[in-house]
Amino acid sequence: MATLTVLKFNTPDGAEQTATIMQELQKQGLVTLLDAATVSFPPGAKKPKTRQLHNMAGLGALDGAFWGMLFGLIFFIPLLGLALGAAAGASAGSFVDVGIDDNFIKEVRTKVTPGTSALFLLTENVVMDRVADEIKKRGVQFELIASNLSREQEEKLRDRFAA
Repeated sequence: MATLTVLKFNTPDGAEQTATIMQELQKQGLVTLLDAATVSFPPGAKKPKTRQLHNMAGLGALDGAFWGMLFGLIFFIPLLGLALGAAAGASAGSFVDVGIDDNFIKEVRTKVTPGTSALFLLTENVVMDRVADEIKKRGVQFELIASNLSREQEEKLRDRFAA
């Protein structure tokens, strides 16, 4: 079963630092990274900068459409106003089928704000306690936001967005 995890950091560079740490932890067998992306929201910026990590092990990786739609729904749609409300509702509805509901989207939207960053991870086989300990041991503080995906939701996600 895959997990979509968001680690939120109180600095604009925390996500990038932790992405490197996660890749090291994958080599140690503590996590299987299927795909990942970072969001950095510099202080004073109107919108965040996003980046998909393209060097994931190909089988579970999603294409940029997934991250683009998800980040658009979380960070950009609210800025566009009511004119796109119906389209935003349709996009949000398509994510519910794959285990990403309104509460998850709202939580990320309210927590990842200017001056912060977030690392979005699609993972399997996580030894969460050891991963969290390794990240904290390196002096990185984070807040965890997670959404577990059932096998059916994971298959739908892959069918819709797999590269």
